[in-house]
Amino acid sequence: MDVTAVGRVRRFNRTVTQRIGALEDEYMARDRALGAARVLWEVGADGGGVDVRALRGRLGLDSGYLSRLLRALEHDGLVVVEASAGDGRVRTVHLTEHGRRERLELESRSDELAVSILRPLSERQRERLVEAMGEVERLLTASMVTVAPSDPRHPHARHCIRAYYEELAGRFDGGFDPVRSISAGDDELTAPAGVLLVATLHGAPVGCGALKFHAGAPTEVKRMWVSPTVRGLGLGRRLLAELETTAAAAGTRVLRLETNGSLSEALQLYRTAGYEEVDAFNAEPYAHHWFEKRINPGG
Repeated sequence: MDVTAVGRVRRFNRTVTQRIGALEDEYMARDRALGAARVLWEVGADGGGVDVRALRGRLGLDSGYLSRLLRALEHDGLVVVEASAGDGRVRTVHLTEHGRRERLELESRSDELAVSILRPLSERQRERLVEAMGEVERLLTASMVTVAPSDPRHPHARHCIRAYYEELAGRFDGGFDPVRSISAGDDELTAPAGVLLVATLHGAPVGCGALKFHAGAPTEVKRMWVSPTVRGLGLGRRLLAELETTAAAAGTRVLRLETNGSLSEALQLYRTAGYEEVDAFNAEPYAHHWFEKRINPGG
């Protein structure tokens, strides 16, 4: 890793934490630090209660630390944590009336903080800052996505494959029937026959990609899907690169894939990633384009 880049990231972090008041015990002059204020804000973000487990994933907090923050907010009468009506094993947290008023106050003071950051700048500087913040937010979000192998039967994997089917059904002329398509079932995506990678963000599934291995024959890339909520973050390219690395480690020399002509983003991705269009090598009824790429096995 570039030492200079690491140093600039650290300097940026120090500047931001100081400017937004993250170092203060009483964030925005309220009687709690930034961590507790952020939890309070997040609990009311959807206008109702939130699953504690989902809250932990959304904020990326350790369960013990989140529990301490929630106990402190409960002690102050701002939230109530209770068993879910639908499942006693699941805990949900709700804002109290006092908590809703406090959250509104945080909203107001957050607006004031944003104004205080923008006010000293010229109009052009404000535009530059807001544009830069948007780009930083996108890149930081991309850095929080994790990609890891998954059992195809896991709920996150099921979610991705289901969303993949639904999107194809909506974008293909005449819809999409997975029964007619070349198979990539659970057993085919489970080692040693294959592998399924699932991408998650804040504990929620946002993308997937798979490989089907064939002894003495090219490996197939299957089930490439990225949630619309995270498109534009480079996740499709990252998934494809990680699939290539996985395939190379397994000794693959050639990767193959096919795609539909309506998936313009996929076509662009494969072409810019070094895949060359070739003659049809299978009878996939939904394919218009077939691609191949040679990779360095073990590299």
